[in-house]
Amino acid sequence: MSGAEAAFVVSLISGVISIIEATKTIYDAAKDAKGQPEAFRQVHARLVLVAEILTGAREKVKEVDKTTQDALKPILKSCKMRAENLNEIFQEVIQKEDDKWYDRYKKALSTLGKENKVECLMEKILKDVQVLVRERLTGSASDGQLKEIQEAIKEMSEMPSSFQEETGGVAQTHSGSGDNIGHSGSGSIYARNAHHNQNAGNVTYDYGSNSNNPTFIFKSMSKYFLGISSEMYRGPANDRSREDKRRIEDKNGGLLKDSYRWILEHSVFQQWRDDKQGRMLWIKGDPGKGKTMLLCGIVNELSPLTKLSDEKATTLLSYFFCQATDSRINNATSVLRGLIYLLIVQQPSLASHVRRKYNQGAKMPFEGVNSWAALSMIFEDILQDSSLKSTYLIIDALDECETGLPGLLKLIVQSASKSPLVKWLVSSRNKPDIEARLRLNDTQVRLSLELNSKHVSHAVSIFIDYKVPQLPCIVKDKMLQKKVRDQLYAKANGTFLWAALVLKELEQVDSYYVLKVLEEIPSELEPLYARMMRHVQQLQRDDPKFCYSVLCTMTLAYAPLHPLEVGALSDLHPEISINLDHIITVINKCGSFLTIRKDTVSFVHQSAKDYLLKNASNIIFPSGKEEAHYDLFLRSLQVMSSTLRRDVYSLRAPGISINMVEQPNPDPLAAARYPCLYWVDHLLNYNTTVNASSALQDGGSVDKFLRQNYLYWLEALSLIRSLPSAIVMINNLENILKVKFPILSYKLVRVS
Repeated sequence: MSGAEAAFVVSLISGVISIIEATKTIYDAAKDAKGQPEAFRQVHARLVLVAEILTGAREKVKEVDKTTQDALKPILKSCKMRAENLNEIFQEVIQKEDDKWYDRYKKALSTLGKENKVECLMEKILKDVQVLVRERLTGSASDGQLKEIQEAIKEMSEMPSSFQEETGGVAQTHSGSGDNIGHSGSGSIYARNAHHNQNAGNVTYDYGSNSNNPTFIFKSMSKYFLGISSEMYRGPANDRSREDKRRIEDKNGGLLKDSYRWILEHSVFQQWRDDKQGRMLWIKGDPGKGKTMLLCGIVNELSPLTKLSDEKATTLLSYFFCQATDSRINNATSVLRGLIYLLIVQQPSLASHVRRKYNQGAKMPFEGVNSWAALSMIFEDILQDSSLKSTYLIIDALDECETGLPGLLKLIVQSASKSPLVKWLVSSRNKPDIEARLRLNDTQVRLSLELNSKHVSHAVSIFIDYKVPQLPCIVKDKMLQKKVRDQLYAKANGTFLWAALVLKELEQVDSYYVLKVLEEIPSELEPLYARMMRHVQQLQRDDPKFCYSVLCTMTLAYAPLHPLEVGALSDLHPEISINLDHIITVINKCGSFLTIRKDTVSFVHQSAKDYLLKNASNIIFPSGKEEAHYDLFLRSLQVMSSTLRRDVYSLRAPGISINMVEQPNPDPLAAARYPCLYWVDHLLNYNTTVNASSALQDGGSVDKFLRQNYLYWLEALSLIRSLPSAIVMINNLENILKVKFPILSYKLVRVS
């Protein structure tokens, strides 16, 4: 191992030793104070042992190779984190001249989590140290020290709880691999206060007396209730709704305040915002009119007045941005999860409504066919909560909610009539079915962008004024900039998307062709898409074929893709499919239908996908959509079979907490994340009996994949924090097998 690498590991060990010694000093300085808890005394007694063994390990580090060094880092980071928590508790509890240590201990645990009781932390620290010296740095500890540490672990595990008020906890049973990542070494399994049982088959929770703590409930359920990894709870800014909003703004080149200012001064908006009777505002408009960015601006303006930005405020704000091209955010269940999440982030006491559902005995009430019913009941209870003050609820693109929209609209209408403190703002395209279901009355108003074309056109002009000077070909030609702006003003027809697509095309045009190209471009959105498609068809050599395949993959994909996923799932030349630069080149040739932002490929707009499905299906699906789904299924299996392996992230520490895992660069799962999550969905969308039967039969592609890669697949899902998806996918496979191959269904259940 190089000197620099050794020094880094040595510094990690030294850091842990310093924290341990500081903790010992805290106790030594106050050991005669009255009423010191017994558990703290017992933990203090083991601190010397830990420091001594780590000191020996620090010397041994200089002799180990790079492989051992890689394995040491996550264990030491885990150990350091626990030592810091232990030190923080000792500082809060011990260094006081009174007998109120229990109250301070309770307060400390409410902040750090009750799984951080001092005896639990010490037990885990001892286990970390045990793994270090027994499995990684053999010879650094004497036989006597190894025996001492084993006895200390046993004593800590058998010690009565230092926090007697806590009688419950989370009980977890788990089969296969996944977020628990085989708890045989250091680290902790994923769920708080969880118990691992490899022979059991599901996940259950028993909150005990912690059910009286809404913050504890919210933290504990953030993964399984909200479908969000537990580490995302650490800050309300990390929820999916906020991430989606930032992604949308970035994708559109940023949010211009002047382009949405008009809505804030509009009488209809002000009536909805200020009038106590105004409970719903529906903003409607054709594709590309800027509805989503308009709502982003409204969220920005309302946020400073709510608890999302000001903890002292009483008003709440929750929002959700639907997107039809992403299966994670195109259904009513996800909408409610997102809204509930942000409400509880701002007012944790509302989590009591979630706890009540668990107390009714359901193991996973927010998964499966009944998830909508459970979530909608909770949502209605939250909106009727007596502690709830003024609340803004915003949903963008209702027309892109592809599953459960009628139920969502019904819920919105009912809550708008029952909850006087709640104000709804929703947007959609001009859809008669949405208008009919919203049943607007005196307390509900609409704002049509077509009827406010003057405001919208002015906003588009502001966007054009901002973008034109940035065109590389005319950046220094003020006169040409004016001519380009004038033509764009005349042809945009108040459509942001049209202006954005044309400006993107002009980025690649020489200055002497700019005006000519502008003259050729049609002024409506659909003719513009047709022109883009003709451009793809006129590419040289095999480029049209490659673009058709990429557009096919993106049109059928259930979520945005990484460029490497696009390459792996599309029918590209082998030299292209594994070369990131070549893949991006092909994507960029797809006529501006697609955009790449931060390693994510997506459609420039839902209307672009709609155009391809309506007008270009025969080109991008020459054998039909079902055959294309089957091809994606087969390629997904191929990608996973060639990528997945045991310990794919080379952690070399199977007991490490999932929160300690750092994604390698480059990520070996970059091309396999989407296949891991959606291979079953593509198979289920293929209904032709012959090939589907062949894939599902004994010895078929599914059977071979599960027999050879099942555990690797589960490990990969755990690393991308999507292990519950395996349950859904296996259930879907089982359902189709029950119909076509009952015997194989039985085998599948036994294998899984």
